[in-house]
Amino acid sequence: MSTLELTKDNFNEVVEKNDFVLIDFWAAWCGPCRGFAPVYDKAAEDNPDLVFAKVDTEAQQELAGAFEIRSIPTLMIIRDRTVVFSQPGALPAPALEDLIKQARALDMDEVRREAEQQQGASE
Repeated sequence: MSTLELTKDNFNEVVEKNDFVLIDFWAAWCGPCRGFAPVYDKAAEDNPDLVFAKVDTEAQQELAGAFEIRSIPTLMIIRDRTVVFSQPGALPAPALEDLIKQARALDMDEVRREAEQQQGASE
């Protein structure tokens, strides 16, 4: 499956309809982004059951702002409508593969419990 282009118009629909979404926040002028693109595209080919998406931070400044993207590339993983990973920096292929394995192995019930506890503590 090729990567989807996310915009503020389709973002919620994509995240709500898919259990596992990887998002690459990038820009055309960004050298590290261009270097990471083939690694990301290869991971998309190797994991056809997952949704790989891209957000052009220049064209989608509102969306990038909503997620407080300050550095690109930034990789984000959303599982069951919950952000489970968000980190700037281009990853080498083995690190991206390992990250995907770790995200697949997450116990989402435990992740939700922890999120609820953190939210309760901050209120």
